[in-house]
Amino acid sequence: MEVKKEKIRYILQYHYDQGEKAEQAAKKICAVYAPNTVSNATAKRWFQRFRSGNMDVEDEARSGRPIVENVDKIMEIVESDWHVSTYSIAQQLKISQKTVWNHLHKAGLKKKFDVWMPHELTQKNLLDRIDACDSLLKT
Repeated sequence: MEVKKEKIRYILQYHYDQGEKAEQAAKKICAVYAPNTVSNATAKRWFQRFRSGNMDVEDEARSGRPIVENVDKIMEIVESDWHVSTYSIAQQLKISQKTVWNHLHKAGLKKKFDVWMPHELTQKNLLDRIDACDSLLKT
């Protein structure tokens, strides 16, 4: 059973508020969920953060280039040319080909017959298929 990190952090915060030690909290969490759900070092780190007054359990923003910027550029390139390859997009944006492929996959696109197309059919696509099948049955 996989437990979300945020849930574990809320539980750690609860144990911190109860006045327990980090090791005790980690031990109790591992007893309830699974061994190695949270380590003593992780519990100590979060307790230190709570002690400093930061009670936010969400991850802090990381530095670096925003991913959204790449996604927007990739989608812009694909929409201008549905036949473009991941290799040419990667060269154009100076990022790895795997990154391009991952972004396109997350966007729900698949390469079929050398054309990027949505993996899921839209309502219009479904209706077009029904019309085509209906006309084939009538002929």
